Amino acid sequence: MTEGVLTVRERDLMYRLIISQMLHDGFHEIAGQLSRAVYAFPDCPPSNRLQHVVQLGLRAEPDREAQVQLVDSVAPGTGIDLEFDTDVQTLAPEAAHYETCYVTSHKAPCRVAAWSKDGQLVATGSDDASIKILDVERMLAKSATNVPESQHSVDSHPVIRTLYDHIEDVTALDFHPSLPLLASGSKDFTIKFFDFSKSGVKRAFRSLQEAEEISCLNFHPGGNFLLVGTQHPTLRLYDVTTLQCYVSSNPKDQHTGPITAVTYSPNATIYATASQDGSIKIWDGVSNRCVNTLEKAHGGTDVCSVQFSRNSKYLLSSGKDSLVKLWEVSTSRVLITYTGASTDKQVHETRAVFNHTEDYVLFPDEKTTSLCCWDSRNAERNKLLSLGHNNIVRCIVHSPTSPGFMTCSDDFRARFWYYRPSSD
Repeated sequence: MTEGVLTVRERDLMYRLIISQMLHDGFHEIAGQLSRAVYAFPDCPPSNRLQHVVQLGLRAEPDREAQVQLVDSVAPGTGIDLEFDTDVQTLAPEAAHYETCYVTSHKAPCRVAAWSKDGQLVATGSDDASIKILDVERMLAKSATNVPESQHSVDSHPVIRTLYDHIEDVTALDFHPSLPLLASGSKDFTIKFFDFSKSGVKRAFRSLQEAEEISCLNFHPGGNFLLVGTQHPTLRLYDVTTLQCYVSSNPKDQHTGPITAVTYSPNATIYATASQDGSIKIWDGVSNRCVNTLEKAHGGTDVCSVQFSRNSKYLLSSGKDSLVKLWEVSTSRVLITYTGASTDKQVHETRAVFNHTEDYVLFPDEKTTSLCCWDSRNAERNKLLSLGHNNIVRCIVHSPTSPGFMTCSDDFRARFWYYRPSSD
């Protein structure tokens, strides 16, 4: 076959991908006309498959300008698994080896951040009611060059979107797992959906009104549902397409205090919630019924965060007792307690996170504004990292794919940290 000539099968696939992309972008009438014109039947279901194909093709072009390379996949290893981990050699860097690569400022305390699932974008939210979306490659490129600020082009600026549609503090953010969609929650009792693929759009295309302030939210790994926690003890589950709201039919399933964190397991079979009532609840991902409650998970203090391990076997939690715990989901046992972050109880809520390989657990110390880092398997504490903020660090989120994390502080700033091997 000569170059540029497609077989009938390849041409049909190309047409179907184009039609699928048009349906995905909302051009239903044109997609139908094209489908009939090129005999691409049956119509393709909406997807973003063509986008991935184009991205792969662009990467292969010989004259394409080289970009700052990120780690495209998770570093060696499959994450923490204490059933099989015996003498694991940690290849990922300690937190103390990370360095600040970019700082962005809001006009009020920065309280929340979230990563896209591919690790290419990170969003920050503030009490000034604004949301910023930053491009990771641009942040790394900006920190790696000595070009004066005045010579940087608009196209290379790390902040690719600034979104305004809330009227109160932004308290929760999450990226859709496959679509260019960002969900946000606020103290203004609303949940907003932003399509960030459109550069000129700063307002949400869809909104949900709640009865209480939004505290946390998380997309289902398939993207069809959204978990929402508010200052009310009742957990909400929304169908993203219809915006239908679901709650458990059993009132005893619910928390007795405001919900502080919600998260799906990677395999979507279960999800977890945390609350100011001091408990962690495990829910069935299909029936949406509570199947287990971990009472007084942190000695009765507020539980601030929950995060599943990549294999869904373990749950990492943090509380206002300044402790971080690793739970075995199947037995409800605490396997490891990570201590030494502070001798005092936390005043404000913050979260503990795994690094991208789950070799380390990270948790900011409220009093010293430094970052504690433990070996996730044996709880050995490593060197502290001074986070450089001038006020309390209220949020930390680690990239799911590369050695980078974002910290948000009451000093109005969000700092992007990254590990460069050459900086050692």
